Order: sequence, then C-alpha cells, then structure tokens
Amino acid sequence: MATIKIILDSRRLKQKTKTYPVKLQVIFNRTTRHYPTIFDLSTDDYNKLRAPRINERSQEVREKLNFLKRNAVEFVRQMDEFNFYEFEHDFVNEQSSLKPKKNLAPPATETVIDGFDYSPYLKRFIIFQEEHSVPGTISGVYLSYIKLLLQEGRIGSAIQYKDSYSSLKKFRGNVKFTDISTGYLYQYENWMLERGNSKTTVGIKLRALRCIFNEAIHMGIIKKEKHYPFGRRKYRIPTSRNLKKALTQDELRKIYYDVPACMEECKAKDFWLFLYLANGMNPKDLCHLKYKDMQEGYLTFIRAKTERATRSDPRPITIFLSEDMLQIIGRWGTPDKNPDNYIFPVLLKNTDAMKQYSRVPLFTRFINDYMAKVGQRLGIEKKITTIVSRHSFSTQLKWSGASTEYIQEALGHTDKRTTENYLDSFGRELKKDFSQKLLSFKY
Repeated sequence: MATIKIILDSRRLKQKTKTYPVKLQVIFNRTTRHYPTIFDLSTDDYNKLRAPRINERSQEVREKLNFLKRNAVEFVRQMDEFNFYEFEHDFVNEQSSLKPKKNLAPPATETVIDGFDYSPYLKRFIIFQEEHSVPGTISGVYLSYIKLLLQEGRIGSAIQYKDSYSSLKKFRGNVKFTDISTGYLYQYENWMLERGNSKTTVGIKLRALRCIFNEAIHMGIIKKEKHYPFGRRKYRIPTSRNLKKALTQDELRKIYYDVPACMEECKAKDFWLFLYLANGMNPKDLCHLKYKDMQEGYLTFIRAKTERATRSDPRPITIFLSEDMLQIIGRWGTPDKNPDNYIFPVLLKNTDAMKQYSRVPLFTRFINDYMAKVGQRLGIEKKITTIVSRHSFSTQLKWSGASTEYIQEALGHTDKRTTENYLDSFGRELKKDFSQKLLSFKY
C-alpha cells in the first residue's frame, strides 16, 4: 500500500518570500512522487503547525493539510491496486488544496464490450483484468452482474459487489459455486470477524454473494435444490440493529446558533442544515439537485436510491423551500441559475460517471469532518454526520405530531408493507406547516 505524508520540500527556496512549497508525498514500490499544495511556508511556520496553540491562519492551514492527507489515505485504501495514474487522475486533480497535475500518462486503451464502454472503470474494477475461463467459478457471474450495474449507472452498487468478490477471493480464492457450503460461509464469517470486521460488514459482503448465487441459478450454472447454502436451517446472514442517532432540540439549537470558527465549518454547517431541512436528504441527492427542480417555492426530486425501484410508479419528494434553505442556496449555490445547472457546484458537467461518483463521498466526508469539529466545540457527544441529519429530521417530525405515514412519504421510503401504498399524497400546505416545525427551536 502507498505511504502518504505531508512534507515541506526544503530543496527549493522561493527567494521572494523565503518560503518552501508544502507537498503531498506518495511512496509506492520504492517510487516517490510529490504533489505541490497551494501552501508555501517557512521552516519555522511549518514546524509551528505541530504546536498545540497557533494563530488562526496557521490553524486553517493545518486543518486543510490534515483534511487533504485523510482524503488521500482513504482514497488509496479504497483502490484495488494502487497506481499513480489513477491517483493523479481521480484524486490529485479533484483537490482544491493541490495544484492540478499536468501531462498525465495516457489512460488505458478504451475497451468496449457488449456495446458499452467500460474504459472509465477498468482501473477501479480489477476484476475486468482477471481470467474467467474456469467454468462454475464465482468471478464470471460477479463480472457479469457488475457490468449490468455499470450499464445502469449504479456505480455504488457495482463497487459493493466488487468489494464482496475481492473479500471472498482473499479468503479462499476464486472458488466454484459448488464449493461454497454452509460451513464455508461460517468459516468466512469467523475469518472476517477475526480481522476486526463487524457483522454488518460481513452481512454486506454476503448479501451480495447471495444475489450472485441467485444469478447463477437463473443462468443455469447451479441448481438451487442442490447447492444453495442460504436460508432456513442453512446459513443465515447476520444482521444488526440500527441505533437511534437523532439529536435533541437543545443540540439542534446549539448547532443552528453556533458561530463557525472558519469558512469550512460555515460551509459544512450550512450543508448539514440543508440536508436536515430538506427532509433528511441524502448527500447524493443534494449533489444532483438542479435549478429546474425548484418550482414555485418548492423543491421536487426523486431519490437516487429508489429511482430504479419506483421507475414504473415514481414517487417524487416535494419540500417547501424555507427561508433558511434559500439563504444557504444564496451563499453556496451555482451563480448561473440555468435550469439544467446543479444547484450546488459539487458535481462537474461533461465528465465520466466514475469521476462524478467519487466526488459525492468526498463531499460527504467534508461535511462530517467539519461537523465533528463543531460538535466537539459545542460539547455534543453524538456524532453529527449526514445520516444523523436524516434521523434527526424524522424524530423532530414525530415529536411535532406528524403521523408515521407522513414521515414515511417525506423520507421517500418504498416499503410495500407500510400504509404508503394506499394513502393519498399529503397536500402542499401541510408540507409547508410541517417544514416550519423543523426550526421550532428558534422561537
């Protein structure tokens, strides 16, 4: 795995300022590359970054450099196999704290399979480069299903299946379906737990495998009655209970009235509050909002998570645009309000799907990292993450007297067991009334 450091490159002194460039250092297989940041510091100023008490400017530089390093480490951790081209193309050129890398090495030759161009995904999905000639092994069906997900634009799901296959391959290699018994699955679970993984992680990996088994059955590779290892009296995939993560009204009040310590905190707080006020919106949905979704004081969109499942019966979510939400759009929104422009400039137009996908987790991590600082300063012990904004939204509505049916519609849930299927949509005025209650702690 690559080693990531922040260093002061003292080899080249800038004569005018008497400073040296601060760089991100990456070492892999005895090869070292340096990526210049936007910061130049003297030796004394660089050494002061480690001090417990520093001035406001130095603190801002330190926070940005730490944030950059954490993002780089996380990006490298998620790579199947490290290579400098992918790191420079998909990470370095996307970081505001780094100077853009020019003259990148040429990308891999485009590969078009079954009429679809997979070239943007080849470096992230190493499974494309593996041998799949042995009949009955899991890799062929995993690859087939990953291709389908990529064609549908479901990159997050494709990565989950890729990770599932990679984990199983590390356990016992590219085995045949007939080799995966109940005992194999229990041994895999113990192997994962011994390496510090949670049962939730085990469940994610094995639910993907279960789907691959169903695909193999549909393709006629195996017979369910002979080789299906899941189900009653066989292997049961572990599940976990979600703990309630909602903030109290007092904690929400503290966050709302808090004075941010820096511009990044201000931005993160605004986006967190926007998610909370926008029906506990998912960050991915926020990133995909466009100005054409704003009509007559309301915001209407379809959740990306349920878009495919509700294709035949789309369930748009309609949100009243409160004054606070409009102010946040005014502060951070795209200046050009062309209907087809994104409301917030997180995603880039005219870029490949893989690069678009990678920007959402970076945006989410930005919010979570800086809201953690806000929570620490305010003495809030709970984690203030984007998912907490969703839990807090639903809890506040429940406390304000909203029915379970309204909350379910507001969150965009599609569970057929609920009453959502036979209840009419809630009127716009009711949406507006409930929206006002989200900030009841202001008064």
